[in-house]
Amino acid sequence: MLSIDSVLAEDMETGASARLRIETLSTIVSAEDASGARGIPIHHYSKEEWSVAQKRFEALRPVIEHPIRSRSEVEKLATAAGVHVATYYKWLAAYHDAGHVAALVPRKRGAAKGQKHLAADQELVISSVVEDMYLKKQRHSPKEVVDEVLLRCKRAKITAPAPSTIRRRLKELSPAMTLRRRGFKDKARDVYEPIRGSFPGADFPLAVVQIDHTPLDVIVLDEVHRKPIGRPWLTLAIDVYSRMIVGLYVTLDKPSATSVAMCISHAMTPKSEYLGALGVEGNWPVWGQIGTLHADNAREFKCKAVTRGCQANQIDMQWRPVKKPHYGAHIERYMGVVATELKKVPGTTFSNIQQRKGYDSEKEAVCTMKEVEAYLVEFIVNNYHQRSHSQLQDASPARVWQQGIVGTSERPGIGAMPIVGDPERIRMDFLPYFEITIQRSGVRLENVFYYDPVLDPYIGATMPDDPNAKRKFIFARDPRDVSQIYFLDPQADRYTPIPYRDLSHPPVSASELREVTKALRAENKGEVDEHRIFSSIQRNRDRINASTESTKAARRQAASRPKAKQAPAQVPGRVPAAAQSPASERAAEPALSIFDQELEVFEVGELN
Repeated sequence: MLSIDSVLAEDMETGASARLRIETLSTIVSAEDASGARGIPIHHYSKEEWSVAQKRFEALRPVIEHPIRSRSEVEKLATAAGVHVATYYKWLAAYHDAGHVAALVPRKRGAAKGQKHLAADQELVISSVVEDMYLKKQRHSPKEVVDEVLLRCKRAKITAPAPSTIRRRLKELSPAMTLRRRGFKDKARDVYEPIRGSFPGADFPLAVVQIDHTPLDVIVLDEVHRKPIGRPWLTLAIDVYSRMIVGLYVTLDKPSATSVAMCISHAMTPKSEYLGALGVEGNWPVWGQIGTLHADNAREFKCKAVTRGCQANQIDMQWRPVKKPHYGAHIERYMGVVATELKKVPGTTFSNIQQRKGYDSEKEAVCTMKEVEAYLVEFIVNNYHQRSHSQLQDASPARVWQQGIVGTSERPGIGAMPIVGDPERIRMDFLPYFEITIQRSGVRLENVFYYDPVLDPYIGATMPDDPNAKRKFIFARDPRDVSQIYFLDPQADRYTPIPYRDLSHPPVSASELREVTKALRAENKGEVDEHRIFSSIQRNRDRINASTESTKAARRQAASRPKAKQAPAQVPGRVPAAAQSPASERAAEPALSIFDQELEVFEVGELN
């Protein structure tokens, strides 16, 4: 490593050296090792051990790729591998449990470190004496515990363990728990509990990240009319070790699982393109795997989508302990820093009504949401990250982050953070998801049909272990735009976008879809179909467009509306969007210039 964001690299063919930015690098792995990013230390194994694991994996590959096989077929595979079928099944179970080739490394014979050799009745006697005598406020000595164990074993007519073994069991007890149980609660707290202002486990960059939401104290303008639309929300994540801001997300919508998804994916990925899109100069060298995500007990942090996303990305999700507010002090303190900084922006709402007295925030507002976001990022990257912090011993967050990565003369660093290979996958893992069966008509979600040929192999699929039960598949959805959902293909293990079956429908948000559906059901007291839903949405949008310039609520709703995407390439067998829309609507559309019209693609055979 030459610096926090660059390395000295050597060309393996020519031997030439060059300085490269870390975020431009990627790791090349073989297909069977693609799951190796789970942190299993494969470098601890010898070449011979790893070679055996690879051979076992190749023997298991036919069953892993095609799990539905009869026992006779598995017996043939076991014979080909030169082992008994029971051993073959043990290999398979070990691989599935760990999800990694390292599970197939042959284990060394003999007792593992920490393995206990006493009989169950001997262990029971020791644990009962420890509970009855040692972990009491009477504070019996280790010698008294040894004597009592020997006496009870004699009475029970079992072989007594050695006194050294009994003393070793006492040393294995948790020191903090032992002090508390023996009446030293204050000493246990002073020695083993974190002091106010510190955070357990935050010993290196991204070990612990705190996340929270707050409404920004500034009124923003819409992009079209540049008129007030209200206060946006900020979702922000901070590294407890260095106080570096690792990710953020600004939106007009209230906090939700989507806000968490966007913020976490931003935190774990490089930010050079993000800074360029905002026009912010500077360096924000923060990316990598989050260890523990710490949040308060808000509903959006405890929903299924966030829980599933953390599990899929090996993030330990923890919530703030009850009656310990200082555990959230880092993120809340920075929210206060943001509030103070935004008081400098025209259109600020200040912190309370008294401070705002005599100031018309909406009249003074001059910035759109993107401009406020750029201002905030400029402050984070080139101001907050660079100035000294009293709780970092007057070092800056950027300096502490760099020392945590590169190291110092007193303490080694953790090294360059691996760059996430698929940032979009992280976002998808945290989005709200649904488990749905796939029918010949595609997928139906909240009265809207979706279809793509990639679903065809799974139409009418049943459960592998129960042919009578329909198989459900996972579909993620971004609530901001439901014009497509994302199918987690079990074979490819990746998300594939699935658009509307009827491509003429406009992009809508989940809240807009639900509001219209609810209104139609109340009006008609029955089921509603897709055509009526989108017809009603279009009528409502026409009303909003007519009042947008004069009504703040309408402008805010228009600003939150998903933007129309470019029409996707025509899929064989799908009716073109133009053919699905009514002729009257097509006739009403303005004629396009020849230079604006899309080119029509012909097959070679059609030209002859």
